Order: sequence, then C-alpha cells, then structure tokens
Amino acid sequence: MPFINVGQENSTEIELYYEDHGQGDPMVLIHGYPFSGLAWEKQVSYFLEKGFRVITYDRRGFGQSSKTATGYDYDTFAKDLDAIMTELDLGDVTLVGHSMGTGEVTRYISQYGSERVKCGVLISPIPPFLLNGVDKEVFRGFKAAIVKDRYEFITEFLNNFYNLGKLNFSVSDEKLRADFILASSSSPIAFYKCVDTWTTDFRDDLTHIDIPMLVIHGDKDKILPFDYTAKLLPDLIDADLRVIKGGSHGIPWTHADEISRMILEFISQEAGSISDFGEDAAQIQ
Repeated sequence: MPFINVGQENSTEIELYYEDHGQGDPMVLIHGYPFSGLAWEKQVSYFLEKGFRVITYDRRGFGQSSKTATGYDYDTFAKDLDAIMTELDLGDVTLVGHSMGTGEVTRYISQYGSERVKCGVLISPIPPFLLNGVDKEVFRGFKAAIVKDRYEFITEFLNNFYNLGKLNFSVSDEKLRADFILASSSSPIAFYKCVDTWTTDFRDDLTHIDIPMLVIHGDKDKILPFDYTAKLLPDLIDADLRVIKGGSHGIPWTHADEISRMILEFISQEAGSISDFGEDAAQIQ
C-alpha cells in the first residue's frame, strides 16, 4: 500500500497514506476534520475525467495514516505535506484544501514557498484567524464535549456540518452513516488535539502567499462562519472569492459539481488557455 514515512514515534514509524491517480497536471486535495482523503471522492472522479493527476492523502491521526500521539499543529501538518510533495516530486501543483486542509495550504506556502505550487484553492477556509470573531470558550466547549462522549459529539458535528433540516438540500442517511464511521475511526487523540489548531492565527502566513488563490465558501456555514473567514481573505491575499448561496460547511459533497466547475474554470483562467482542459471547460466560460 502507498505510504510515505514522515518520522518516528518511539518504536513506530509515522506513515501517511496517500493515493496517486491519473496523468497530467497534478492536483493535491487535503481533507477537512475529522475525515480522510475519502472525503474527496466526487472531486477525484471529476478531475481524473478532465485529465488531471489527482493526489489525496490522510492527515496523521486520520484515515489510514499513523495514529500518533504528537504532531497536531500546523507546522507539523505543513511538514507532512512537504514530505508528500517532495517524495512524489510534484511541481506546478494546484493545491486544494477544505476546512482544516486550508490551514495546510496556507502554512505550507508560508514556510516552504510556492516553487512547487502554481495556484491554490481554499474551500470553507479556516484562515485568517477565527478568534477575531469566535469566542475561545466555544473551542473549550468542543473539547469538553469530546471528552464526555466523542461519538455523541460526532453526531452533533455532522448536524452542523450539513445544516441538517435547515437548508434546501438533503444528505442521505447512508452518507451520514459513512461520515460517522469515518470520523469514529480517527485517533481519539488526534480528534481531540486538532480542536486547538482551529484557533491558529494565519495572518502572518497569508502575507507570504504570492500565487493566485480561489476561495469558495457557503454563506450558511455553521462550522467556520463566512463573516470571520472567507469574507476577509480578498483584503489579505490575491483571491477570487466565490460564495455558494445556502451552502453549509459540507459543500464539497452537497455542491460537488458546482465547486469542481469553479476550480476548473479558475485553473483554466490562470493557465491563460482552456484548450488543454476539455470541452466541459470551454462550456463553463
């Protein structure tokens, strides 16, 4: 199975599980909390059909990657991403993150530069700094709820993730069950410790971003409120902001086609030509 070694914890190697499919321009997709690379199944299929090379990986502590007790901070996450980029010798990458994954995109470019990256996409972003609008007690409450009953917390988290019963779209019981199982399979330590990363201040990191960025956010996001996140980014970076009306935090699933077309259009525009991206790209211009 495809794993990349990123370190050692006592007697155990720390390995990241990844999948690498297709040919063409590379795209790296970084998942949100508390899932894995499986969260991108709709985007993987779409961009493989459009002729891209698509890479996903599981953040440490999640999916099939090593479930370590340490390393749950964005410096380490960015270092893990750099290991993926280096091991696979990637260049001219479109770097796409959702939710927590947008922190990896931001910190990676800040610390490792954009030599390997031609453009970035932040979906339901966590930057610039949640504590500018959300009280820190909210996160303490999350951690207390996780300690009390992690599985009950997952159910409530998914309700808010998709704004269940409050928007004009539905999420099947089967999808919710799959998400619950995937979230439950994560390391309890990772599940708890990652909450602290949500209060990371990315404002200095953003000053180092020197490539075009696409920002996509749902205006009904209950996990990362639009007014404290995506809405602020165009004043801080070179960003094309797209707002999905009625979109929850779970837009990569509920609005998968719309998001994929936005990303394809963005990449096409940045390339200066749509000729290499197929008939569908021409139709969306």
